[in-house]
Amino acid sequence: MNQYILKFSQVTIQDLAKVGGKNASLGEMIRKLKPKGITIPDGFCTTAEAFKYFLEYNKIRVDISNILLKLGKNKGRDLESAGKKIRQMVVTGKFPADLEKQIINSYQELSIQYRVANVDVAVRSSATAEDLPTASFAGQQESYLNIKGNKELLKAIKLCFASLYTDRAISYRIDQGFKHDKVYLSVGIQKMIRSDLASAGVIFTIDTESGFKDLVIVNSSYGLGENVVKGRVTPDEFFVYKPKMAIIKKELGSKKQKLIYTTDLAKPTKNILVKDKDRKQFSLADKEILQLAKWALVIEKHYKRPMDIEWAKDGQTNKLYIVQARPETVRSAANLNILEQHILTGKGKVLITGESIGQKISAGKVHIIKNVKELSKFQAGEVLVTEMTDPDWEPVMKKASAIITDSGGRTCHAAIVSRELGVAAIVGTKNASKILKSGQPVTVSCAEGEIGKVYQGILPYKIRKTNLKSISARGGSASGGKQPKVAIMMNLGDPTQGFKYSFLPNSGVGLARLEFIITTYIKIHPLALTNYHKLSTNLRNKVDELTSAYPNKTQFYVDQLAYGIAQIAAAFYPKDVIVRFSDFKTNEYANLIGGELYEPKESNPMIGWRGASRYYDPKFKPAFDLECRAIKKVRNEMGLTNVKVMIPFCRTLTEAKKVIQILKQNGLVQGKNGLQVYMMVEIPANVILANEFADIFDGFSIGSNDLTQLTLGLDRDSELISNIADERNEAVIKLIKQAIKIAKQKKIKIGICGQAPSDFPAYARFLMKEGIDSMSLNPDTVIKTTLDLNKG
Repeated sequence: MNQYILKFSQVTIQDLAKVGGKNASLGEMIRKLKPKGITIPDGFCTTAEAFKYFLEYNKIRVDISNILLKLGKNKGRDLESAGKKIRQMVVTGKFPADLEKQIINSYQELSIQYRVANVDVAVRSSATAEDLPTASFAGQQESYLNIKGNKELLKAIKLCFASLYTDRAISYRIDQGFKHDKVYLSVGIQKMIRSDLASAGVIFTIDTESGFKDLVIVNSSYGLGENVVKGRVTPDEFFVYKPKMAIIKKELGSKKQKLIYTTDLAKPTKNILVKDKDRKQFSLADKEILQLAKWALVIEKHYKRPMDIEWAKDGQTNKLYIVQARPETVRSAANLNILEQHILTGKGKVLITGESIGQKISAGKVHIIKNVKELSKFQAGEVLVTEMTDPDWEPVMKKASAIITDSGGRTCHAAIVSRELGVAAIVGTKNASKILKSGQPVTVSCAEGEIGKVYQGILPYKIRKTNLKSISARGGSASGGKQPKVAIMMNLGDPTQGFKYSFLPNSGVGLARLEFIITTYIKIHPLALTNYHKLSTNLRNKVDELTSAYPNKTQFYVDQLAYGIAQIAAAFYPKDVIVRFSDFKTNEYANLIGGELYEPKESNPMIGWRGASRYYDPKFKPAFDLECRAIKKVRNEMGLTNVKVMIPFCRTLTEAKKVIQILKQNGLVQGKNGLQVYMMVEIPANVILANEFADIFDGFSIGSNDLTQLTLGLDRDSELISNIADERNEAVIKLIKQAIKIAKQKKIKIGICGQAPSDFPAYARFLMKEGIDSMSLNPDTVIKTTLDLNKG
């Protein structure tokens, strides 16, 4: 007897051929993972046999095959005509009486189960070749939400059947090599979760940009999850570090609209604007983020591969649910041993920014598409610019040299498809379709971190490929094996780059700067936050705009610093990550919001109020206390004890002792829980008194840039004498040799984080010969320098 209907509880992952990827996965989770505490809404599905029965009953199966056979690879207007003709044949067809009865009976049983007359359900397509590890089929078939009643359910199922023959689905199968007559459609009918009254979104159990596997990414927005999946909104984004189950990033999305229920059977959902107050708050609480992350790990462990998961929160019960799960298909399949780096070699004006998808650079002429009717005009090699992409756009997305959207986050349709196609994309730009002009030449760069940039004009760039398996994480010997090897570390400031660079051969991070985090993610002077209630109305408004999710303004500073540090620490865990406390000069601090209120004007800030001298000064100490709180949060609450700290520009022994005492007052006790405190060696006094400084600190890191400046008595900011500033100067070399010698005698670690070894191979060889323990290099020179040192 043919099986036309199966309850989810009757289905396992082995039933892909019967019910497709989505439904097989739902059945598998209900049978195997619901007992482990994961809540999943119940339902049933029509099988592939039911689909074939429907086609045979209406005598359209052969006709469909013939139309598609003639289509072949010719996919222009012929595709549009063929798809339309087939869909019309399907939607005008009738259900066999026995199949219709089975569907209605199953629906009424589900209604009784949930104690609701005509229960609200989601009706989703599940192709039998769908959600395979090598193809995402992202959005290829349709879903219908808030469906109620027998008549509306039958109509929605028929529309799902027809969606197997949308233009994008036909095109996708041709490109992926699937035979049309070997792909069938199952339809899942699942109890809806009232996320229209709360929030919903997507989870990935891998970093979709870098392939870093120890990360869970949760995207969340108000209303039904369709808006997140289709990129209609820019959602909140949360990172959870798997080994510690700690939230290491929280980024507020714009969440401009939400999809909600209506009482109109003909149009059961609609989008409405989200209240401004709600947009400025996170759509999930921390405990909910962690709950979803824990469930995601259970699902990933069960399937033994990175997963792409949809979730929803019920606004009536406040319960969380998993509603879909499928294999992640792009980063998990990538060859992570081959590093491909796109490097911009030209300069240009930045026209607009957004969230970068992938790590490529591409260029071409802008073509703005406002609706599906304009797609036929799109030419291969153009840059597709639109408010958001839709699955209908897939045939032209593969022709684009790059894709730019106004809305969406890293889990939206445009992001998923562009990754699969290997096309550079920038999403969530807010207004690219209004600022850019069709025909305008641009360069799209996703190779500069999380922030993607659209440059004016066609800029030159190069592509570098490296086999990482062939490179050791340590430099070799410079003299026949007699000298000790050197650890190769990295200098990092942008937290979003950490996951990508963690795949380079390395021994950790020798210099993690706080300045980039402060200027990019905080933007506000710390003292403007500690004195928030004393600010002018105008300044308070500026602060409120950035800190809307935080009633406690200083907590915003602590959290944003902690999240930035934690992302770098997690990327390299358990290797050392040495975090340097802030080393802004007065003129740099003054550029932050509210900064002019708290910063004096100095004629030479480079040798003025900076580094350690700020930390114990009563005028700045409240700000330094916030930095300490952030470090404590990362180490104690998030468990990232690989974080060490470093004091910059410490002029005297008295200063050193004062700073150590302030750290202690803030709960950062040297030696406790493995905490080490390093000092930057960047002032001649640091070398002259190295013996004494070594009794206070656990290690040294040579800052060759400032050491050169102060040894030669020059201002690094002055172009007039820039030709004199050379770290290879004999006096600087002599001081560095002395610092290394004393560190060895005192048996404390010494490294270098200045620019010289990144720029000059001979300098790196000199340092290794002298016995330096580590070199912290700019990421783009790590491979080149390591290969050079390994030559011996």
